[in-house]
Amino acid sequence: MPETAAPSPQTGHRLIQSYLKTLDNSPGVYRMLDAQSRVLYVGKARSLKKRVANYAKPTGHSGRIARMIRETTSMMFLTTRTETEALLLEQNLIKQLKPRYNVLLRDDKSFPNILVSGEHDFPQIKKHRGAKKEKGSYFGPFASAGAVNRTLNQLQKVFLLRNCSDAMFQSRTRPCLLYQIKRCSAPCVGHISAEDYALTVRDATRFLRGDSTDIQARLAADMTTASEAMEFERAAALRDRIRALTNVQSSQGINPRGVAEADVIALHMEGGQACVQVFFIRAHQNWGNRDFYPRVGVDIDAPEVLEAFLGQFYDTKDPPRQLLLSHPIDNLDLMEDALAQKLGRKVEILVPQRGEKAELVDGALRNARESLARKMSESATQTKLLAGLAEAFGLDAPPKRVEVYDNSHIQGTNAVGGMIVAGPDGFLKSQYRKFNIKDDRITPGDDFGMMKEVLTRRFQRLLKEDPDRKSDAWPDLLLIDGGAGQVSAVAQIMGELGVTDVPFIGVAKGIDRDAGKEEFHRPGARPTALRHNDPVLYFIQRLRDEAHRFAIGAHRAKRSKAVSATPLDDVPGVGATRKRALLLHFGSAKAVARADLSDLSAVEGISDTIAETIYDFFHDRD
Repeated sequence: MPETAAPSPQTGHRLIQSYLKTLDNSPGVYRMLDAQSRVLYVGKARSLKKRVANYAKPTGHSGRIARMIRETTSMMFLTTRTETEALLLEQNLIKQLKPRYNVLLRDDKSFPNILVSGEHDFPQIKKHRGAKKEKGSYFGPFASAGAVNRTLNQLQKVFLLRNCSDAMFQSRTRPCLLYQIKRCSAPCVGHISAEDYALTVRDATRFLRGDSTDIQARLAADMTTASEAMEFERAAALRDRIRALTNVQSSQGINPRGVAEADVIALHMEGGQACVQVFFIRAHQNWGNRDFYPRVGVDIDAPEVLEAFLGQFYDTKDPPRQLLLSHPIDNLDLMEDALAQKLGRKVEILVPQRGEKAELVDGALRNARESLARKMSESATQTKLLAGLAEAFGLDAPPKRVEVYDNSHIQGTNAVGGMIVAGPDGFLKSQYRKFNIKDDRITPGDDFGMMKEVLTRRFQRLLKEDPDRKSDAWPDLLLIDGGAGQVSAVAQIMGELGVTDVPFIGVAKGIDRDAGKEEFHRPGARPTALRHNDPVLYFIQRLRDEAHRFAIGAHRAKRSKAVSATPLDDVPGVGATRKRALLLHFGSAKAVARADLSDLSAVEGISDTIAETIYDFFHDRD
């Protein structure tokens, strides 16, 4: 795929016209760049020459396209073999480069799944997020961790599958609390045979695939049989399982009979903003919904927004067999082909006009409309608060990106620095960052030292990756948890880094450390305070509390990881798989340390060489 670029002193449509003689009718991707070589727009074309010729015309463009053409000072082209290949490449470049004039999906997190593990005689059922590397059966996606947790809670009541780790399962000598409250069948201590447990696993996977009628009928028959045999305790347990199964089905909300597997995607646009609502239908059940707010302009039409959303949304996710859309897209066949290539089977895209599928789309569209109305109301309030923040502290303009920093530790141990980000759209959680404090020279509990490390790492990276400040990653304001001492330390750090034009404010607890009596510190100025009922004060408190919550969460995660660490983590050549195998075989790291060479070699996946390495590690042999 050859790539070409030919910068020119010309700009606008005359510049674009000069490229026509170098182009042919090959499919490919083009990039439009401004005077600072920032990518303004990425587009695909069935014929690069014909598409670029459209931009070369001096008139007939929308306001957005006309502005983009005027700002263009150079272009880059990359030819592909097929238009489908161009579509896939276009979406990759948009996500990577984030061009100003493209529709951009700003929140693209992974979705959780339910995993029934497949590497154990008694499989575990659990929540899974991320790459599907572990063997087993995956069911999803679910719209949120809460939706997964609710479903798992009910499934445990119905099928009594274990959710403990393999290491915990191996070490149990008596049933845990989940067995006592009838949430697990206690396979760890032999209260259920492998054959019977396998049947419950089969029923659980059948239910998650949408086949629940036979399961309920069989449970009802078993309950009747137990009742007739006067086994009332067993009959009551079966009754509770039937109720739990019914609760799972009813909690899913919309349960379409004629749609087994689909994503329902509806778009609502208003006032230059857009909301895309996605409902996940799997196994004839609604597994939740999520709303997205792509970056759009006032003169972008719905088909362009929806097509861009589909390309970016499914770039890292497997599409279902069917997509139900609220609006048609221009390149429907091309998008179907691209998604089918990704999935390895046919993907159908429909815009239903009647029937159950149309009702599903209407429901999603209603949710999109209501979500956008709430978002616009919140954005208006947020904009006013940012303007108030600028007025209160004499900033040149309302900040578009506010970074708030806080540290968390216990007597200096497991120290973590946290950074949260807020802007006109509220908290930007995809921009949050945690910093594990690495400098061994920092005295435990030295908040100044920790803040110095966090800010140094943050701004050294910014200076390296974006020295010309072309991106929106540079903050307009820093809020620091602390008083005059912290502000003085931050001023010194920023001066050493040569970053002297980013304002910062220290937020101190004030008298009696009461909320509402905060003092604000700035370099070379007396401490100030805001009125007790000032909305800006409440806004700053929310920002500080969010930073505190995030830093504490990162600290607890680090501390929990340290608590669960074992000496096996430091053995050369022993990764997660071998560590799991050793713990399953011996029950604990202490038992591994005491094991003989022959016992170590008997563990599956542990070769004689690795066994000798492990033995030498615990017996100090060179």
